[in-house]
Amino acid sequence: MIGFLLRRMLQSFAVLLAVAFVAFAMFNFVGDPVAGMVGPDTSIAEREVLRERLGLNRSSVGQYLAYLGNVAQGDFGRSYRTAEPVARLILSRVPASVELSLVGALFAFTVGVLAGVYCGLHPRRWLARIIMAVSLVGVSLPTFLIGILLIVAFSVALPWLPSFGRGAVVELGWWNTGFLTWSGLKSLILPSVTLGLFQMALIMRLVRAEMLEVLRTDYIRFARARGLSDRAVHFRHALKNTLVPVITVAGLQLGALIAFTIVTETVFAWPGIGQLFVQSVQSADIPVMASYLVMVGLIFVLINLVVDLLYFRSEEHTSELQSHVRISY
Repeated sequence: MIGFLLRRMLQSFAVLLAVAFVAFAMFNFVGDPVAGMVGPDTSIAEREVLRERLGLNRSSVGQYLAYLGNVAQGDFGRSYRTAEPVARLILSRVPASVELSLVGALFAFTVGVLAGVYCGLHPRRWLARIIMAVSLVGVSLPTFLIGILLIVAFSVALPWLPSFGRGAVVELGWWNTGFLTWSGLKSLILPSVTLGLFQMALIMRLVRAEMLEVLRTDYIRFARARGLSDRAVHFRHALKNTLVPVITVAGLQLGALIAFTIVTETVFAWPGIGQLFVQSVQSADIPVMASYLVMVGLIFVLINLVVDLLYFRSEEHTSELQSHVRISY
């Protein structure tokens, strides 16, 4: 186990280095940040002085190495757009994105697993067929269109929920949360459903397919032959083994939720890191964009590591369970 962790940590470090390098290589084509920092009357000489002071006259490799050196000292640079430290700028937006992603993930996993189990146990019932048909909406429609449709339905036609913003928040030290206010909770509903709908449909269809497959295995037949109740067979044996691949997908989808909140935050004017990244792209704010991508890479690496450990433990449990059922039979 220790050797596995050490290998994964080395691989993760290499991935983060690669992400940072690709980011700096790509950002040379985003635009000239100096053009957005100075007025039209600024001379070419003054522009060159500013570009040299910011290190923009270096190559991508030179900027990349300088960035790594600063990060090693805990300095992520300053935003070209606001002149604030990048670390402070990102941390101020993290609570909004984390809460949105967690609520979206909770919605996707809870509803997806419950609906998938029902459709797997009762595939021929009319309700299961309706659920499967509705799931096609979550898989087929793009996120921005789902968000717009929800706004039209629940903010315009039925003015029940706010269509933009985060609502009132409560400061808890450096963290601010909307969980403790009514307007904050209401503001979370539409964007979290929009963000989690695709993942919910994906998890639901995966759970259904795995449930149907597991119910046909030999050790489930053996469990039924032992006289176990349907509840025990379905939830103690079948569901536990169904969740083995679901853990992998759900973990990766959680990383995707955090990374790809950009569209949802733009549609709902949600003040998170996704919206910050869009603003940084528009102004070619390279330090913010690079730090955002490195942070997203770190999130994916950590989630993948946790998922691998859970998957390893789940496979051990599945093997032990199958052996126990067969031996008991």
